[in-house]
Amino acid sequence: MNILEIMLLPLFAVVLLILPVVYVFKKKKSNNAAKKAFIVNLCSFFAVLALAVVLPVGGFVSAEAAAVVSDSIGNAGIGYLAAALSVGLGSIGCGIAVGSAAPAAIGAVAEEPKSFSKALIFVALGEGVALYGFLISFMILNQL
Repeated sequence: MNILEIMLLPLFAVVLLILPVVYVFKKKKSNNAAKKAFIVNLCSFFAVLALAVVLPVGGFVSAEAAAVVSDSIGNAGIGYLAAALSVGLGSIGCGIAVGSAAPAAIGAVAEEPKSFSKALIFVALGEGVALYGFLISFMILNQL
């Protein structure tokens, strides 16, 4: 096992993905140019990931080591991780949706009070994402 293949190449890929964000914070690129660079980096990352799945490089993990890891983690641990991810990512999605819908709804209601029910529906749709993540986590936890 080579340290370059195990540690440095994934670190290099992550640095390449974060590079456009650093340029935006330093104001060296416009938002559109950084967005295009980030999309290109993300697409190339997933292309390399797909190639790594299709053309695997073997010899990193032996069958004995994989058995030890699966025994130590267990199926319950992966289930708890899946439940946590469903709640966490659902809540992040809810925050993004409500963060953009609520100010627009408040502005619409301030201009025309009759649009309150329509605005409330759009905000509630964003909150539904968190509720779905919470429901999925309960379904996962019931299976454990």
